[in-house]
Amino acid sequence: MAFNIPPNSITRFQVGWSRLALHLACCWWLASAYWSALNDTIGGDPVESLIHFYGLSALRLLLLSLVLTPLVRFSRQPALMRLRRPLGLWAAAFATAHLAVYVVYDLQMNWALVLSEVIERPYITVGFVAWLVLSILAVTSLPRLVRALGKRWKPLHNTVYLAAALVCLHFLWSVKADIVEPGLYILILAVLLFLRKEKLFRYFRSSKPHNG
Repeated sequence: MAFNIPPNSITRFQVGWSRLALHLACCWWLASAYWSALNDTIGGDPVESLIHFYGLSALRLLLLSLVLTPLVRFSRQPALMRLRRPLGLWAAAFATAHLAVYVVYDLQMNWALVLSEVIERPYITVGFVAWLVLSILAVTSLPRLVRALGKRWKPLHNTVYLAAALVCLHFLWSVKADIVEPGLYILILAVLLFLRKEKLFRYFRSSKPHNG
């Protein structure tokens, strides 16, 4: 199945401009939300609203980066894959902003309290692990490290699916009543995993230790 557009009709030049637009949009997205929080125009509780906004933005960008692979396959537009790295990097950036606002403004940089939150509250633990994975993936996406990791790079970056699952679980556990929105993102992730089930099965089979 393919879309009704010619294969390879989207050029690297067009995607280059799309990457620039993505970077500019995400910069504005990040900064304007913070500015709105400083001016108390983002919601009733600016800190809570900003934490939620940054976290939800990270999840949406992460899922968009995962949508690209099936989109490229169905549309036969390989140039679009050049958008995956910036989407992943911005997902990590928003996740870092989400954590930073929580630590700086909500916990007032009380590091003993930060540690106890990570250890004692499961949804914080899951979110922190997800942030660690995303941070490692962001750092190892640098071209020099990609070359240095060689064949190990791809298995490492397959953990993006683990990160996405942890982010969805973090979101689900963080809500008190309305689970419709996190449930929708879990459904989207489930569809994406189903579309890549054969590749994931091959990866897990190859990663099992062999006897003998």
